Amino acid sequence: MVATLPAPFASVDDLQVQLRDRGYAVLAPASVGVLLGCPLTALDALAPSWNDLQPDHYLKDGGNYRRRRHSCFVVGESVVEGWSVTQAPHRAHWQSQEYNALHGGMRRWFEPIRDEVVAQPVWATLLQVLATQFSALQRVRRWHVEAHQFRIDTSKGIGRPTPEGAHRDGVDFVAVFLLKRHGIKGGETRVFEAAGPNGQRFTLSEPWSLLLLDDARVIHESTPIQPDLPEHDHGHRDTLVLTYRAGGFQGDDPAGGPVV
Repeated sequence: MVATLPAPFASVDDLQVQLRDRGYAVLAPASVGVLLGCPLTALDALAPSWNDLQPDHYLKDGGNYRRRRHSCFVVGESVVEGWSVTQAPHRAHWQSQEYNALHGGMRRWFEPIRDEVVAQPVWATLLQVLATQFSALQRVRRWHVEAHQFRIDTSKGIGRPTPEGAHRDGVDFVAVFLLKRHGIKGGETRVFEAAGPNGQRFTLSEPWSLLLLDDARVIHESTPIQPDLPEHDHGHRDTLVLTYRAGGFQGDDPAGGPVV
């Protein structure tokens, strides 16, 4: 039996320090509520939409264990209006093979995140607050954000949260929220220095736990999940992944438009 290691939670006050010193930080749900300035019940209003994710038909390992939705946003700051969130026209998700050896170079079209999710006030708050945190580390006032809703299930015995293995995403910062673990074992988070020998492993287990990553400095992965009991053959792990990138979305040409 492999021990489940607890997450190394930081306080909100230490968040910036840990991101600067280690390239990652982990917040407990209560701290996420403090960071966002809202009760966790506001975030819980988003959770039912994970029951309506669509199959990922692009998995090159032949699996059918992943469901997802994907939408893009521009989060920017102006002197007059402060931070604002604008949803970008629906577009394909694209990564280079440098960052995703398994699925890189493919234009993957996923169903968009449902309008009623994006319309929740906490959704804009979520994107704006993380933008302010990342802009404190990197002087950027306009972020291109890709939002991914994931459900990894064990209906075929095993599910792989990161089938591409340990990787970087090709962005500036990554935020990973755990929403739910149901009837599973595994799903351990592993974070490694991109240019060094050090790493840490732990398991996110509490709803709305948050992992923040400096994508240039660390590599990350999550281990496969399996049913924890025979009757849990439909166990699953739900996450929300937000990636923040300055200068444009991956796959854009220098003028800012999508490459076709």
